[in-house]
Amino acid sequence: MLAEILKKSFDKYFNAPVKAWEEFANFCKPVTFEKDEIIKQQDTTEKYFYFILTGSAGIFLWKENNFVCLDFAFENNFCCDYMSLLLRQSTPLQLVALEKSEMVKIASETFYKLGQTPVGQIIVQISAETSFIEKQQQQIELLTKTAEERYKILYDKFPGIDQRVAQKYIASYLGITPQSLSRIRSTSK
Repeated sequence: MLAEILKKSFDKYFNAPVKAWEEFANFCKPVTFEKDEIIKQQDTTEKYFYFILTGSAGIFLWKENNFVCLDFAFENNFCCDYMSLLLRQSTPLQLVALEKSEMVKIASETFYKLGQTPVGQIIVQISAETSFIEKQQQQIELLTKTAEERYKILYDKFPGIDQRVAQKYIASYLGITPQSLSRIRSTSK
């Protein structure tokens, strides 16, 4: 069942045979996190690659006197400090469960070994490319769109996000204050 969920989630990027996902799923271990639980502490090296079954997570960076939200991940998506995972070194990024979440995890060393298989190489490459494209798109939007336009894009990408994620995290991700987000939300209804 997990292999089929993984396959369905990844098919939009690469249609790998279910057999490849069965191999991947065999190395996964279930794990749960409470809301606001730190999954990966800042200034540490990522040890796992996660897939969210239910719930959500956010990537945060400490800036001045609080954490800034850099990204969100919801069910049927992978999440981790991908930069740390690829570089195999610590980063200032922190991964936090934004709501009670059920995930599966695969140890980084196993992830690297699976990445050496023919299908695994493609999956790792597409994961990296997709992550890069999404980050570039986010930077373009931050520089070329208004806060209202960025909020609409975020809401279209993650319908119901405002019911699942704290407003302070959404505002932080958008690069605005929570008060500005409240104004945007009140005018967009």
